Amino acid sequence: MASKIAGWWAVLRKPSAKYSLLALLSIGFVSGILFWGGFNTGMEATNTLEFCVSCHEMRDNVYQEYKKTIHYSNRTGVRAVCSDCHVPKDWTHKMIRKIQASGEVWGKIVGSIDTKEKFEANRLRLAEHEWARMKSVDSRECRNCHSFDGMDVEKQKTRAAKMHKIAQDEKQTCIDCHKGIAHNKPKGMKEESEDDL
Repeated sequence: MASKIAGWWAVLRKPSAKYSLLALLSIGFVSGILFWGGFNTGMEATNTLEFCVSCHEMRDNVYQEYKKTIHYSNRTGVRAVCSDCHVPKDWTHKMIRKIQASGEVWGKIVGSIDTKEKFEANRLRLAEHEWARMKSVDSRECRNCHSFDGMDVEKQKTRAAKMHKIAQDEKQTCIDCHKGIAHNKPKGMKEESEDDL
């Protein structure tokens, strides 16, 4: 086995008799650009609302709930789509999240939430998993649009201003209070309370 590896390594290290080093480098450079462009295009295509709701599990369940929220329709016309909340913007964290999402693809293949009943039976588990992910990154995706520094508490309702001040003082993150902001809250939540904003 070691001799085969050594033989392949020797072939790879030998200069090409047919092509110049410049030609090989140029081909490699162009191939790299084409690969990166295709890869990046694929990554961005999977971040669209259309892609996210292309399967009936999402289209018939959480998408219908999301369409009734302020993240979908509001007075300013600014819309947050699935990837704005569920996929990080920076490349490294985006790739990690995409790898994690392969588990969701597996769920699609095996049909773990392919009916409304199965989805509702798993809703709490799925929500808790996403809330834990969001909490672990200090609601990074929420903060792409919302920040304590950008809040004008004078324009907030008294209760919201008070709760945001407490959250800031206690180093809380968005998801600590804003569960159910874009989707229905699951039945049986451990911390279901009137305190959620």
